Amino acid sequence: QVQLVESGGGLVQAGESLRLSCAASGRLFSIYAMGWFRQPPGKEREFVAAIRWSGGSTYYADSVKGRHTISRDNAKNTVYLQMNSLKPEDTAGYYCAVQASLRPGVPDRGGKYDYWGQGTQVTVSS
Repeated sequence: QVQLVESGGGLVQAGESLRLSCAASGRLFSIYAMGWFRQPPGKEREFVAAIRWSGGSTYYADSVKGRHTISRDNAKNTVYLQMNSLKPEDTAGYYCAVQASLRPGVPDRGGKYDYWGQGTQVTVSS
């Protein structure tokens, strides 16, 4: 089995920062990419950011570009999401995911991932 454990969520005020972490463990033989998705209250899950494990190419949703930064630690099988200048509309459950099998194209869709974490809540007050 593969386990993904997210941490770092919480309640902050608009303009503040949070850093999310996601550590992958278990029977994980390959990682091609890791990503962050979020699901705001009453809305569908949406892509936030992703990073390729080899080479480190990054991808961002327009809504977070310039404010959030995704990074990785290959040795620890861990991905991070540094979230700055948080806005109330960033309020959501945040989920990390692992792409463990090679798929073509940008890893910006949930269907391109194989394993998911349980999520961590981020709440931004105005």
